Amino acid sequence: MANIYKTPRIIQAGGKGITKKILVGGSNPVTIQTMWKEPIDKIKDDDEALHELLKKINTLQSLGCDVLRFAVPDTTSAESLVKIAANTSMPLVADIHFDYRLALECLKGNVAAIRINPGNIGSRDRVEAVVNGCRENGTAIRIGVNTGSLPKDLAEKVENGTLSRAKALAETAARECQVFEELKFDQYAVSMKASSVEETILSNEEFAREYDAPLHIGVTEAGPLITGVVKSTMAFTHLLREGIGSTIRVSLSSTPENEVITGREILHECGLRKGGVTLVSCPRCGRLGFDVHGFVERWQNRLLAMDKEITVAVMGCVVNGPGEGKHADIGIAGAGDKAIIFKKGQIIRTIDVKDADNVFEEELNSL
Repeated sequence: MANIYKTPRIIQAGGKGITKKILVGGSNPVTIQTMWKEPIDKIKDDDEALHELLKKINTLQSLGCDVLRFAVPDTTSAESLVKIAANTSMPLVADIHFDYRLALECLKGNVAAIRINPGNIGSRDRVEAVVNGCRENGTAIRIGVNTGSLPKDLAEKVENGTLSRAKALAETAARECQVFEELKFDQYAVSMKASSVEETILSNEEFAREYDAPLHIGVTEAGPLITGVVKSTMAFTHLLREGIGSTIRVSLSSTPENEVITGREILHECGLRKGGVTLVSCPRCGRLGFDVHGFVERWQNRLLAMDKEITVAVMGCVVNGPGEGKHADIGIAGAGDKAIIFKKGQIIRTIDVKDADNVFEEELNSL
């Protein structure tokens, strides 16, 4: 594989009319993506459904989501996505498999990017049609490669053990990049995804050694919440600390909100995302004096959506309250049949548990 780049690509995730632009690659911040979990075909003719979806998009955006991807399996879904894109500033990505004409349908609107898997999109002329449409519309492309879409010659080498699956993923991506370069189109990112942490790391390292196209990293089909968080954290932390990865998506058998929050926390712990609320909470034990789990569940999304650079501590008892939580700008903990509100380790109010949410809100708003 020859290095066909000299400088990192910078992709503007935002087509014609999009009011919010996201720059991907180069020295730009690592962006967080998630994917919508439900079909969108009904949106085309249902304004109420559109309104509800837009509210959820706003929630994702407030939690730190930069880009949102939608599956587009048919023409009605493509038309629905065009309608959604016309009503939000969130950069939207159309996820296209098999039928290149669906990509062209999405390009009739303000879709920010098209994700195609050249391994199943068909002949080169179909790829070229998508590239030309994106060029005309100012739309980016993500080249998506996975272990199920390897070219026949590489798949055979993997099968007979003469080529690792990780190297096959990188070589497949390199071939597709070459096609885009021949078409003189450079507004693209690349993703190579496997369900294995090791293969995800190795394929991205292999590609990054010779190419500097922006990489979208993720462990595909990572599993349910706990399994998926563990796998994604291991893979992302390793790659991001090597400087590999311009945009991420945590793939969970869970909600888009949990995917965004996980991605946000990984970037924060890697020192790649600044600002916002840092939420710390104790795991709870036999000294329990306060329903930590219930309080966190009620407040988590609201806190993470706030435009405040503060640390919030939610503790079960006074042992883990103002003591271990003394660094927090504001915290709440149990104290027998009461709750205490503290700031920087100093107790400022002792209240009935039933008043905890209201009093906490008052003190939070005073910061």
